[in-house]
Amino acid sequence: LSACFLDSMATLGLAAYGYGIRYEYGIFNQKIRDGWQVEEADDWLRHGNPWEKARPEYMLPVHFYGRVEHSAAGAKWIDTQVVLALPYDTPVPGYMNNTVNTMRLWSARAPNDFNLRDFNVGDYIQAVLDRNLAENISRVLYPNDNFFEGKELRLKQEYFVVAATLQDIIRRFKASKFGSTDTVRTVFDSFPDQVAIQLNDTHPAMAIPELMRIFVDIEKLPWDKAWDLTKRTFAYTNHTVLPEALERWPVDLVEKLLPRHLQIIYEINQRHLDHIASLFPNDVDRLRRMSLIEEGGTKRINMAHLCIVGSHAVNGVAKIHSEIVKTQVFEDFAELEPEKFQNKTNGITPRRWLLLCNPGLAELIAEKIGEDYVRDLSQLTKLHEFVEDDLFIREVAKVKQENKVKFALYLEKEYKVKINPSSMFDVHVKRIHEYKRQLMNCLHIITMYNRIRRDPTKLFVPRTVIIGGKAAPGYHMAKMIIKLINAVAQVVNNDPVVGSKLKVIFLENYRVSLAEKVIPATDLSEQISTAGTEASGTGNMKFMLNGALTIGTMDGANVEMAEEAGEENLFIFGMRVEDVTELDRKGYHAHLYYDRLPELKQAVDQIRSGFFSPKEPNLFNDVINMLFHHDRFKVFADYEAYVKCQEKVSELYLNSKAWTKMVIRNIAAAGKFSSDRTIKEYARDIWHVEPSDLKIPAPNEPREGAQDKTPNGMAA
Repeated sequence: LSACFLDSMATLGLAAYGYGIRYEYGIFNQKIRDGWQVEEADDWLRHGNPWEKARPEYMLPVHFYGRVEHSAAGAKWIDTQVVLALPYDTPVPGYMNNTVNTMRLWSARAPNDFNLRDFNVGDYIQAVLDRNLAENISRVLYPNDNFFEGKELRLKQEYFVVAATLQDIIRRFKASKFGSTDTVRTVFDSFPDQVAIQLNDTHPAMAIPELMRIFVDIEKLPWDKAWDLTKRTFAYTNHTVLPEALERWPVDLVEKLLPRHLQIIYEINQRHLDHIASLFPNDVDRLRRMSLIEEGGTKRINMAHLCIVGSHAVNGVAKIHSEIVKTQVFEDFAELEPEKFQNKTNGITPRRWLLLCNPGLAELIAEKIGEDYVRDLSQLTKLHEFVEDDLFIREVAKVKQENKVKFALYLEKEYKVKINPSSMFDVHVKRIHEYKRQLMNCLHIITMYNRIRRDPTKLFVPRTVIIGGKAAPGYHMAKMIIKLINAVAQVVNNDPVVGSKLKVIFLENYRVSLAEKVIPATDLSEQISTAGTEASGTGNMKFMLNGALTIGTMDGANVEMAEEAGEENLFIFGMRVEDVTELDRKGYHAHLYYDRLPELKQAVDQIRSGFFSPKEPNLFNDVINMLFHHDRFKVFADYEAYVKCQEKVSELYLNSKAWTKMVIRNIAAAGKFSSDRTIKEYARDIWHVEPSDLKIPAPNEPREGAQDKTPNGMAA
């Protein structure tokens, strides 16, 4: 999503920067050994990175620990440990407009006097070795998806990127001459008009108290002035509603690491609660719900509450998600300031996710409607004129078939697995998580397997089911799900009765570069999360743009995809958000579905009895126990509707022409899901900057009127 946004911001000519951490080790490489996930370090910089340029001249200090001294002059944070932030710049070129923006990633460096300046007993060697402690901050990316782990190193990473970035932004603000006669700016009144900072989830939430610290402690602004500037500068994007994913940092950890920031957070909270109390006298429960500090057990800071209070705009990432954010997760805050809450439906860049990964389809589209759609994806609606064009239908089907053959060859070469390119490619690729319900797909695979064995002569539409994704290393259930999929694949792929009718592949080490290969080759896209759990999803959009049909629930952006293409052009099934809420009210009883549905019972019994793990019959006990007794995501409740919907998928696939016409209708409706549209909405509604379609002259061309990309000179 961030990469798509950077591409769109550059393509729209916005003066925008992406800031983050230059991790030495990215998300782990996944190996499958004996059906289990094994993690390996991703040493991605081993051979160097030609796209980055270190900028030591912009190195900045970041402070940790220490204590706060109060005096008449104000608060002072002293006796801190210093880590240096070394920026590395990566160019972000816009599409054919000669604009190049910057992504600046910070790397942690120990200062040269690290551990040597303080009353050291002269262990010089140990002091140099201890430099690693400081430099560990940018060593490794935490691999959790939708899960909060309150580790000190992670909080250090979050403050590190925030502190370095804010210093950088303020340095640039002070140096800019725009609207100022001073050589160096000291007046911050225009700061929110020149600077917009978008908080990507709560991970950079410490930016709010950090900017307050700079304004109040360093620049000596009065609190109310500083708070007004801060709120007008920040906006917050929420990316998940799962409670286990929300960041809630222990107060004692923040007090140790960032003592001044804790004081500032307490002050923000006090003023916030005073305001609530003035509006709702005697409503103590509302004060408890809305506080930035959660009492009870260990005191924690609710970072989402901090972001909402400290921002002028809050948005979800799909209509249904933004509705849930407003009416459920943060309802008290939305009641207070409804105008603060917005929606910005996610998008994908058509440059990477069509032109680059699927040149055959991109060219075919260009032949029909011209090349302008690459920068204005809404033009894809013109393809509706060709839905009945027999030649175009055949060409679209041909491009898909070529992509499937190419992917089948890749699988054969890299993984030594042979698949039938004329089978339906049924693809479920995303992070492994209970809410994404890879288990439901697994139950469907077992059901198809049982049907083939029950009547091997009956017509069966051949399928290759491809499942891929990484499990967080500490997520036991997700790792068991991977093992189960591989165990089922082992049985299915080696049963002579099944033959080539059904194949199951677990795609190892799913990542962007592999997505670029598998997505253009996909027939059926699986988007089957429990309604109300997937904030948006973007894979769903990538598949739609690349000529796959979607089987999915009314969740995340699937809802808007169905709205754009017509619900009859997606395979929508299962509970809606209202049904899930109602089932929660009544109580979800898994055994009722198990007792009522013979095919579900058979599949579950096979997993339980060790049919797929004969050497270890009890291997999947934890999975079975979860499904019956604590399945928050209600796999059994949607199983029947899912299987019936899959029958409709197979039926349509038999009619190649009807299938391809539905594909064309989907591609024609995919225009809304360009990240260009998303970024235009952020720019208009939140950042208040104007996109520019000016093509900056190339370095070898004369320059005339294209001096200022953004007329009002504001940087996002």
